[in-house]
Amino acid sequence: MTQTLNDILLNPAKRADVVADLNELVGQEVSEKSGVSGAAVKLGYSTVTKLKPGIVPAAVDKMLPDFADALEPFYKEFQAQGGDFGAFLASRGEAAAEALLSVTDARAAKTSSDAIKKAYEKLRPNARKNVEEALPRLGAVIQKYAQG
Repeated sequence: MTQTLNDILLNPAKRADVVADLNELVGQEVSEKSGVSGAAVKLGYSTVTKLKPGIVPAAVDKMLPDFADALEPFYKEFQAQGGDFGAFLASRGEAAAEALLSVTDARAAKTSSDAIKKAYEKLRPNARKNVEEALPRLGAVIQKYAQG
C-alpha cells in the first residue's frame, strides 16, 4: 500500500523530527532573503518570534496535517513519476505554493493576535515567491522521511 503524506509526516515516531527539520528550513529560508522584501521578511519573522518564542515550530506542528493534505495531490502525482520531490514541487511552483498558502491564510484569518495578523498581512504579498523558492528544500525534507 502506498503511504500518504499524513502517514509519513504525522507518524508519531518521526513527527518531532519532521517539525524540527521544517523549523530549520524556515529559518534557513528567512536568513537567505535579501533586498527590501528580504528585510521585510526578516523583520516580520523576528517580530513574530520575539512576541511568541517557539511560535514557528508550534505553528508548523499544528498546521502539519493541513500542509500534508494540501501537498497530497502533488505527492500522488510525484509517486507515479518518481525522482526528486523538491524538483517536482518546484516544477509546479505556483500551484504548490498556493496550496500551502491556503493553509497559512486560513490560520492567519483565525488568529486572535493583531500583531501576528499585521505581520502576516505585510508578508503575504510576496509570500508565493518566497514559498516557491523554498519548495526544493521542502520537497527534500519530505522525501527524506518518505524514504526513511
